Amino acid sequence: MTPLTTVLSIPSPSSGIWYVGPFPLRGYALAIILGIVAAIWIGERRWVARGGRPGEIQDIAIWAVPFGLIGGRLYHVLTDHDLYFGSGQHPIEALYVWRGGLGVWGAIGLGAVGAIIGAKRKGIKLLPVLDAMAPGVLVAQALGRWGNWFNQELFGKPTDLPWGLSVSDDVATQAGYPPGTTFHPTFLYESLWCLAAFGVLVWADRRFRLGHGRVVALYIMIYTVGRAWIEMLRIDNVELEDVGGLRFNVWTSLVLFVAALVWFVLSARRQPGREEQVYAEGRGPATESELPVPADEPEGRPQP
Repeated sequence: MTPLTTVLSIPSPSSGIWYVGPFPLRGYALAIILGIVAAIWIGERRWVARGGRPGEIQDIAIWAVPFGLIGGRLYHVLTDHDLYFGSGQHPIEALYVWRGGLGVWGAIGLGAVGAIIGAKRKGIKLLPVLDAMAPGVLVAQALGRWGNWFNQELFGKPTDLPWGLSVSDDVATQAGYPPGTTFHPTFLYESLWCLAAFGVLVWADRRFRLGHGRVVALYIMIYTVGRAWIEMLRIDNVELEDVGGLRFNVWTSLVLFVAALVWFVLSARRQPGREEQVYAEGRGPATESELPVPADEPEGRPQP
């Protein structure tokens, strides 16, 4: 009789690359691109709702996206440098972003630097625009994690649960387990966690009118809680894996959670409510003519 776990396990794709003529189309890249598009779309809607002008999130993304990709790759290469600079390795492969390998903390950190540059160039206050963008980033992370599924990477410990992830025999053997072993689908866990966190963030922002960076702080707190327990399930080898008995990324999550909690509490005490002005001094709010007209409203009719 076929075991239940074999019947119900999550299959991995036979290939993460498709060819359109001579051009490769990679599932990992598609997941990242789809996430970026979703984050910009959500960020635009939230930014306009907070008093910003349409199109400004796209302008900021021109800076934030490439900075984020570079930061994500740098973080991955630094924490997994033996994959590229160890004995018998090929350093040039550190540039092969399309093969996978983007560290989320590097992407968020350097992406924020790009957002700072973009916001400053447009005369936009930083904290309001980051609060507008934060929930969309969670959706981008949720979609981007499916790139790991296409690459059959970053899965968790073996499990007999019905939703265990089935990988190819070669991948299972390379991980040190016999063919047919099923693993915790940590990519799915993190994707679902990010989508749930997105819902909580949007609800909390509407309910409590969060401002002054508190949406970002809440984003960091919720994400790091999920990331810490998911990280404990993973079995991929990283150079900075064991620090005091915990993986390096678990320590990163703990430190960021505490920092975000402190910011949230202090900000709530000093500046309750939401910013009334999202632009630097000298720039006014968006005029009615600059605001988008809802699809169910006739052209030229002002928004409520």
